[in-house]
Amino acid sequence: MAMYMMSAINVKNNQVPNSAAKTRGSKYAGQSIKPLPIHILTIGKTRSPGVQLIVKDYIDKLKPYCPVHDLRIKSNPKNSTEPRVQIENEETGFMNFIKSDDWVVMLDENGKDLRSEEMADMIGDAGNKASGSRLVFCIGGAYGHGMKLRERANVKVKLSSLVLNHEIALVVLVEQLYRAWTILKGQKYHH
Repeated sequence: MAMYMMSAINVKNNQVPNSAAKTRGSKYAGQSIKPLPIHILTIGKTRSPGVQLIVKDYIDKLKPYCPVHDLRIKSNPKNSTEPRVQIENEETGFMNFIKSDDWVVMLDENGKDLRSEEMADMIGDAGNKASGSRLVFCIGGAYGHGMKLRERANVKVKLSSLVLNHEIALVVLVEQLYRAWTILKGQKYHH
């Protein structure tokens, strides 16, 4: 109760409590960010038309900020019923695409839970600190990612505490990428 009253008093005096100050904005807001090309790698052959429409819409919205490429890795290329074999073969597709200087973000249910501002900071970190040539996001198939990709990833991120189908994860990702860039540019989409 006393802690709540202290926060209320600070807000009344036009002082933002420290916890609220940390949740507002990105450390890169208003700064020049190197716009690394973004490559989104997903597993799958075809997408539902609705998902494809939403993804295209957000990729078009991202074009003023950075180039975005949406690439699909063939799912279960050897038509195996064994999950380990599926993971290994899908992982080969990811690893064949990734360059040694890429900044790789692996989307994983056990990854770091980021707020939108932290996603913006991650993009800023990749553009300003990394020597990478591209920012690569990897969305795995039904059984997740293999060990090689887990070891190669610069960061592991989860989009939700819920497990998401790879198409839904893609929709959430492209929206969050757009949101992150609007945060970095100080635009009003976020709030």
